[in-house]
Amino acid sequence: MDFIVPLNFPPTNLDLSRKSGKVFVKCLIRRKEILLTPEEWVRQHIIAHLIKDLNYPESLIGVEKSIQYNGLTKRWDIVVFDSDFKPYLLVECKAPNIKLGTNTLQQALSYQHQLNCKLIVISNGLETYTWQLNKEKQSLDELDGIPYR
Repeated sequence: MDFIVPLNFPPTNLDLSRKSGKVFVKCLIRRKEILLTPEEWVRQHIIAHLIKDLNYPESLIGVEKSIQYNGLTKRWDIVVFDSDFKPYLLVECKAPNIKLGTNTLQQALSYQHQLNCKLIVISNGLETYTWQLNKEKQSLDELDGIPYR
């Protein structure tokens, strides 16, 4: 499991298990075992960071839900909803070996087009970028990190 590398998030204890030679992680939100892939490793660390460090309630976090975009079915990684259950924060996760760039941001923005979140985050676990949507200027303002709830 060479992709189980230290990430730039606070350490967290994930519930890992092995079945038929494959490693699984119990998702902190879905409460079921998920095959541990490099992207899932990042996703679970971000979820833990949102809950434990930034005070986002588990009940307002959705993971890997389908969305229709340009006639295609896509899946966003993480969305945090506000207290009115409107999408607030969108997170696009990539494996640690995937370089973040305009393609990753464009992917997140395609989901954003449907979700209309206030904040957009892209992360490969080693690098994390956060933007706030500025509707007045029709721009993205880069933030120093994911804000506390």
